[in-house]
Amino acid sequence: MKTSRHLAAALAAAAALTLSAPAAHAAPAPASPWCASGKTVNFAGLNWESARFLTEVMRYVLEQGYGCKTDALPGTSIAMELALARNDIQVFAEEWIGRSTAWNDAAKAGKVMAVGDIIKDSSEGWYVPEYLVKGDARRGIKASAPGLRSVADLPKYKELFMDDEEPDKGRFLNCPSGWTCQGVNTQKLKAYGMGESYVNFRPGTGPALDAAIASAVQRGRPVLFYYWSPTAMMGRYKFIRLDEPAFSQACWETLTTPNNPHPCGTVNPPNRLRVGLSRAFHDADPALAALFEKMNVPVDLLNALLAEREARKLEAPALAVLFLKRQPAIWQAWMPAAVAAHISSTLK
Repeated sequence: MKTSRHLAAALAAAAALTLSAPAAHAAPAPASPWCASGKTVNFAGLNWESARFLTEVMRYVLEQGYGCKTDALPGTSIAMELALARNDIQVFAEEWIGRSTAWNDAAKAGKVMAVGDIIKDSSEGWYVPEYLVKGDARRGIKASAPGLRSVADLPKYKELFMDDEEPDKGRFLNCPSGWTCQGVNTQKLKAYGMGESYVNFRPGTGPALDAAIASAVQRGRPVLFYYWSPTAMMGRYKFIRLDEPAFSQACWETLTTPNNPHPCGTVNPPNRLRVGLSRAFHDADPALAALFEKMNVPVDLLNALLAEREARKLEAPALAVLFLKRQPAIWQAWMPAAVAAHISSTLK
């Protein structure tokens, strides 16, 4: 990602030159000690859609509201978490707390800090299209599984989700091989007594999983799959999440141990999505730490934004500006009024 400022910021700066009072658009004195010292705030250049969006929102706010220089350094999640622990980067926009050994070790060592709740009410689990259970009169689709509510119901619906290559079994669309969720779902198939009645189908990539789901939904076909939010997929279509047994830590440990011969089923633990900061940055800049502590984007809004990005082929910086223009009531609550007013002036 280039270090140049966002296009929207450049246009706003150019427009400021036409004002009779040049000071009207001058950046306020930085409230950030880190940025006032001339240091760059380096972000993790994360590669999933919600994290890319959040990173660009944060960069715009820091650049236009606090006079900061920012950059985003590309790398895998684990590499970025290790970089955060070394203070090579300062901000990890969407950290899934407790899912990474690299993060857990750095947190225990006091090298990183998790602040705020950047996305609340995110979810993951096993889903089916809503029309299977409720039908869709607009599309002329009758409910083919009106009694489907829970994973416990799935063995009797294997014919509905028939696998193309093994028609005597149903098909479950798992995560791609190599993803943590793939191993968990494989153990769940055993725990729910579906190991012999369903094919554990692993798409080669995330986009391949998306394509398989979207193709089935667009044709009004049955499909059973694992998925999560926030994502564009959840913003585009209506799905029903199947009930699973209440969370049990003991059972969760059997699901995260790939070779456990007797896994027991449980819903995934609640997600905690927070902003990760290097300890050095957190302690050096109380103003920006307080900003990140207050940041939150509602998950339903985020799903809809990501779906719009996909439909309109928007890049993450453009989507960030769109959000800031449309949703001032959300982001202005994160910061002092003077900072919010200056950011607003760049968005006109």
